[in-house]
Amino acid sequence: MIKTDILIIGAGPTGLFAVFEAGLLKLKCHLIDALPQPGGQCSEIYPKKPIYDIPAYPEILAGDLVDRLMEQIKPFEPGFTLGERAETLDKLEDGSFVVTTKRGTRHHAPVVVVAGGLGSFEPRKPLIANIGIFESKGVEYMIKDPEVYRDKKVVIAGGGDSALDWAIFLADVASEVSLVHRRNEFRGALDSVEKARELAQLGKIQLYTRAEVKELHGKEDLRAVVINYNDAEKGPVYLETDYFIPLFGLSPKLGPIGNWGLDIEKNAIKVNNSKDYQTNIPGVFAIGDVNTYEGKLKLILSGFHEAAVMCQYAYQIINPNKRYVMKYTTVGGVEGFDGSKKEAKKEVVQRIV
Repeated sequence: MIKTDILIIGAGPTGLFAVFEAGLLKLKCHLIDALPQPGGQCSEIYPKKPIYDIPAYPEILAGDLVDRLMEQIKPFEPGFTLGERAETLDKLEDGSFVVTTKRGTRHHAPVVVVAGGLGSFEPRKPLIANIGIFESKGVEYMIKDPEVYRDKKVVIAGGGDSALDWAIFLADVASEVSLVHRRNEFRGALDSVEKARELAQLGKIQLYTRAEVKELHGKEDLRAVVINYNDAEKGPVYLETDYFIPLFGLSPKLGPIGNWGLDIEKNAIKVNNSKDYQTNIPGVFAIGDVNTYEGKLKLILSGFHEAAVMCQYAYQIINPNKRYVMKYTTVGGVEGFDGSKKEAKKEVVQRIV
């Protein structure tokens, strides 16, 4: 049995930042994640994708953000159960909880925090009969390392931000980039649409609109795709390629968490945002993209705020007989559980009195 003060389900950016906020309150955290490494989507799906709305970082790669968060929480020595999905939640007579993973690992804590992003993900796959044959043999549903595609021919399908952003990025990496979309209009950000069309005019992206990839060809590995236009007057295009990357989004699922008795609305967990981001089960909180409330913004920034607020109320549950007063100082640094200090010129430190 692994025992901790706060058990966090999900080791994405919001879950990791919650460790920092809890650490300032001298609360120990343990995190469970089905992925084999911390970072959530930022590590698993788009580690090399730039993020622009993190305070103090005009631009930071998703993977680098995870590295910074891991460095930030290092003084607080969190525990991790990785590669195991949280399956069951049991409430004990004293109000604490036991969470058991699919592999049978049991965790005990007075507070449980669901920070699982949008849950587990499955890619939305195009309806191509033999697509399964070429998965990991030229067909990929996400881009982890752009260098894999250096000097290769790449066909991207989709009309959203991911398809546009990666087509633009790979234009300077791959030998040939083709972007296929079934409509003339794109759903992505206007500046990305304009950039993609500009690169198409320069010949750096081959743009196929009102068209879809309908066939895949190759023996063992993918060698070509067939693009059909919606316009009957245009014949099919046989296009040689090394990779086909359909970026039609990911289908989020709460998984077993959806069976824990939590109040669910549209695949998200309802919380009390006017106070503490607690769910309908006392002692169970939900922060980040996994929760929902009126005015919710699904931003990493919002998850950070929710983590900070949640920790204040979690402290009261864990220490009902202690009075908490938040103070600000610029001289104390951050002290880990081992007594070591990380000095900082300007640092907000919260103390317990």
